[in-house]
Amino acid sequence: MTDIHAAIARGAAGTADLTDLAALLSVEALPHLEQIGRAAQRVTVRRFGRTVHLFAPLYLSNDCLSTCTYCGFSKQLEVRRRTLTLDEVEREARHLVVEGFRHVLLVSAEHGRDVGPDYLERVITRLHPFVPSLTVETQVWDEDVYRRLVRAGAEGVVIYQETYDRDVYARVHVAGKKRDYDFRAAGPDRAARAGARRVGIGALLGLSDDWRAEVVAVAAHARRLAKEHWRTEVTASLPRLRPSAAGFPPLCELTDREYVQAIAALRLVAHDVGIVLSTREEPRLRDGMVPFGVTHMSAGSHTEPGGYEEPGAAEAQFAIADQRSPATVAAVLRAAGYDPVWKDWSPALSGDALERI
Repeated sequence: MTDIHAAIARGAAGTADLTDLAALLSVEALPHLEQIGRAAQRVTVRRFGRTVHLFAPLYLSNDCLSTCTYCGFSKQLEVRRRTLTLDEVEREARHLVVEGFRHVLLVSAEHGRDVGPDYLERVITRLHPFVPSLTVETQVWDEDVYRRLVRAGAEGVVIYQETYDRDVYARVHVAGKKRDYDFRAAGPDRAARAGARRVGIGALLGLSDDWRAEVVAVAAHARRLAKEHWRTEVTASLPRLRPSAAGFPPLCELTDREYVQAIAALRLVAHDVGIVLSTREEPRLRDGMVPFGVTHMSAGSHTEPGGYEEPGAAEAQFAIADQRSPATVAAVLRAAGYDPVWKDWSPALSGDALERI
């Protein structure tokens, strides 16, 4: 195995490869976690400064035509379903704007008819005048659909592969369009070619019994995307499986120390990749993990459609662990010496806009 100290040094210098990542993720590396964390912190501050971008998910619908054994929205579950009208979506978005958010992640289950391209385009068009940064995390589409959404005002696209293990992927995705592993895996490339300014990827840790292999796969995917689509910002996330109506038991459970190890190691092999941390994690852990590579955090999240204005009116996708308000999360970041960033980009800065000046 690659020497762990050498892997840390190469990670700090920006020359680490996936073999180094495997060493940094190993059981033998755990006693060196403090050293790995310090190196990751230095890399993060050097590349991103002491800033954390805050965003909130806005769930549009939990109506779903796919059967995924781990998801609280899965088609076979008898749960409270809801798809928001445009007026309801706007009320949810304005609620988030009042709380300070300028970056909203539009999320929905997989329903190509009720939450299809026309609906998404109308939602983006409605929100774009007062929400400057919109990202979509919905059913995976072809390149033409992503071009439509980008033209309407979408800045980014998030597509979690969920698991990079093909056998596991086939077992947990039982029915629906999400069964197509290759179409989903190529989604971030199509979004980047369509003009998305940001693409996000990730794996849901706990679906397979080898979390280390999933982290290596995410890193490999992120590094390739960053190289091939160098004009597009790439972010990666490593969410851990949380309780949901599906009742899916994790096939492996990372300790908190292992989770910190995963984030810090990812930072050392992917210097330019943003790392996203969700409200799936407990407050104390989230606060402590910020220095080790995190650049984006959700806050004050609800994972059910209409959850900000009418919490509990529909089934949530999964249980939230950090239920603090966005203001509280921002205050904690400031107290730790970090700048909470609510907005980092405007359409006015796009190439087309600058050419019109």
